[in-house]
Amino acid sequence: MRDNDTMRKKNYRKDGIAMAGSSFGNIFRITTWGESHGAGIGVVVDGCPAGLPLCEADIQNYLDRRKPGQSRFSTPRKEDDRAEILSGIFEGRTTGTPISILIRNETQRSRDYSEIASYYRPGHADYTYDCKYGFRDYRGGGRSSGRETIGRVAGGAVAAKMLGEIGVKFTTYTQSIGPVTARRFDAGEIFRNPLYMPDSEAAEQARNYLNRCMKELDSGGGVIECIVEHLPAGLGDPVFEKLSACLAKAVCSVGAVKGFEIGDGFAAATARGSENNDPFRIDDRGRIRKASNHSGGVLGGISDGSPLIFRAAVKPTPSIFSPQQTVNNSGEEITCQIKGRHDPVIVPRAVVVIESMAALVIADALLGGMAATMDHVKKVWG
Repeated sequence: MRDNDTMRKKNYRKDGIAMAGSSFGNIFRITTWGESHGAGIGVVVDGCPAGLPLCEADIQNYLDRRKPGQSRFSTPRKEDDRAEILSGIFEGRTTGTPISILIRNETQRSRDYSEIASYYRPGHADYTYDCKYGFRDYRGGGRSSGRETIGRVAGGAVAAKMLGEIGVKFTTYTQSIGPVTARRFDAGEIFRNPLYMPDSEAAEQARNYLNRCMKELDSGGGVIECIVEHLPAGLGDPVFEKLSACLAKAVCSVGAVKGFEIGDGFAAATARGSENNDPFRIDDRGRIRKASNHSGGVLGGISDGSPLIFRAAVKPTPSIFSPQQTVNNSGEEITCQIKGRHDPVIVPRAVVVIESMAALVIADALLGGMAATMDHVKKVWG
């Protein structure tokens, strides 16, 4: 881009519209705020029903799954990521008013990023931020940093606690890293290795793969799978608010996610209808059930009572230490070598982020579905 073009864009946008899109949900709604190197990160949760038992430990359990410094495969940035509930709780229960949660940033090292103020990092949002706003927070990416997901996780923890009250269960894990895919499933193994893989042999192979990536100053990506059990049939709406569509938007709003599929996903494109359809049957308790689950628990955008199964493809960490070709904001082609503290793989810490986004979508759909029929309304108000 020419210098005068860059300056014209910056001058045009310096008094432009503020950044939008930090709120998510209809009834159960979150608004996240904060930057990677600001004073803190936080979330306001609105629409949570009153009377839900909730404390900081409930949120901390989720935050601990994504915080940095847990293994050599995550950034060495040391943060306690301690949740502070500022409002919406009285005597251990939600009050029905907005729940405000703060997580303070404690070990910012902005000097590590001072050099990148002058150029655009490959794979990052630096260039597009400049194009849109004419300004960017170069200290770790600001709102485009992976640290932004803390607010999502804190809000998702509240949603998951609410869903747990009706028996909804989440099992989320790393299905693959690079070329290594888990072939066996042991739910207990997920929390026994730092990669959150359900297969110990695959986890060991993935560790070896990541060690090679790190030795070569490179990074890796992978796939996260989420299984949601005991979900009632009837959640979601048939047009724009399909459960599957809302999940896709939620999951793809996570910065590192480059793909989403539900059920058989892209494999359905090569199957026949006779193979992809899920036959219905009556189980031994007289309930309608499916004999298979190629649909991933959603039919016509509405949950069908089967386990909800979806996957997210996560790209390799764009901040790598090997030299890369780029352009600076003066329009010159240069070679850059990124410094700082970065994850060689984002996938393990993103597992709980994907689970949190799913919990937010389902909590919102659950509350939204309560007004779907007059029978539901009468049960509450009749």
